[in-house]
Amino acid sequence: MTENLRRTELTPKLVDSLYTEAMVLADEARSYFDINDDAGRIELDPLTRVGFACESLKVTTRLMHVIAWLLTQRAVRAGELTPVEAHTPDRRLGDAPQTDHILSRKFPETARMLIRQSEELFERVRRLDFVTAAPEQDGSPARSLMSRLERSI
Repeated sequence: MTENLRRTELTPKLVDSLYTEAMVLADEARSYFDINDDAGRIELDPLTRVGFACESLKVTTRLMHVIAWLLTQRAVRAGELTPVEAHTPDRRLGDAPQTDHILSRKFPETARMLIRQSEELFERVRRLDFVTAAPEQDGSPARSLMSRLERSI
């Protein structure tokens, strides 16, 4: 029973796949948000354009958090960090800024798609961060769950 409650290990294939996905998405976001003459963006009112710029930074921040976390996992696999070192607060995934979904409805479809994809990837990695950070437990599953909930609050 103790074996089932040990820290979840990530497979190299999963980490590499997520890393590739994050890098491709980061490149797509960079390409899209760097274009200055996008017709859909020019048509936005000035306040919405400012919100658009802020959202582009939020997408970038989310993706950089994910990429940093995945690089940490690669460092563990390479023996550069121990699993315990990888799960210190400064190496955990961290929080990402929340998208203003009401404002984002005014953005071009491509921007909304990139925002959604970055949020979905971040949430998938957040779940992995949560389960991989669970400490080894010798007690009951209920105590383990309560302990994880307390740490997340």
